[in-house]
Amino acid sequence: MSEQDKNGKKEPTPEKRSSRRQFLKNSGLTVGGLVVGGALGSLFGKDTATQTTTVKEEQQAAAPATDNANRALMFFTPDQFDIANAAVERIFPADELGPGAQELLVAYFIDHQLASGWGIGAKEYTSGPYYPGEKTQGYQGRLNRQEIFAIGLEAIESHSIATFDKSFIELTEEQQDQVLTDFDDGNVEMKGVSSDFFFSLLRSTTIEGVYADPLYGGNANMEGWKMRNFPGHQMSYFNLIDQDEYEEIEPKSLSSQHNH
Repeated sequence: MSEQDKNGKKEPTPEKRSSRRQFLKNSGLTVGGLVVGGALGSLFGKDTATQTTTVKEEQQAAAPATDNANRALMFFTPDQFDIANAAVERIFPADELGPGAQELLVAYFIDHQLASGWGIGAKEYTSGPYYPGEKTQGYQGRLNRQEIFAIGLEAIESHSIATFDKSFIELTEEQQDQVLTDFDDGNVEMKGVSSDFFFSLLRSTTIEGVYADPLYGGNANMEGWKMRNFPGHQMSYFNLIDQDEYEEIEPKSLSSQHNH
């Protein structure tokens, strides 16, 4: 039986919550026993006994998450984008708790980051000699992140065809999970980098895209923040310091400073 909060809305049962968490748990997306993702927002929900006042700020909303046709790709080819977009949705899927990575435009966030200095390792030492490092040392090879993603996405497609005789974007969700689990387990041969390292990079940038400021291309409409009641970049909390009640604040992005 679902519980009801003070507003009369039905809270998802533990069984429903587990549907979103299953793949995240299998992929190691936990911190201190808590699932990282949309499900985490529900774990930080308000106590129904706590008095809450909502403070709303007028602000210009980000572009609708459905308005993807006019968004320009900066690094990915259309085929690479489609594979990445399908993969990030399985890492952070939509459910009754909130939107998934596709609606949050996470693949666009990754695309934009790869097109930046981060993608080519502009501020990192990338010369040899190259020796396999320990797990705690991270990647020690000659490939930059642009090359790792290009190789990794091609490997996802090849592994999907070899395993299921279909493109990754044509697979069922369960089959896509199996493909990504094979990468997470390090069971897929890749050139120049291990499949588990690539999956770890894909997973971490997915989570970054969910929670980064919308200025960087993801977290559409600040929905990632809203799931966790994160206020974003407020100019000040001076008017709230002396208040006894908890106040829920509408989040602001970095771009809000241009809306005065």
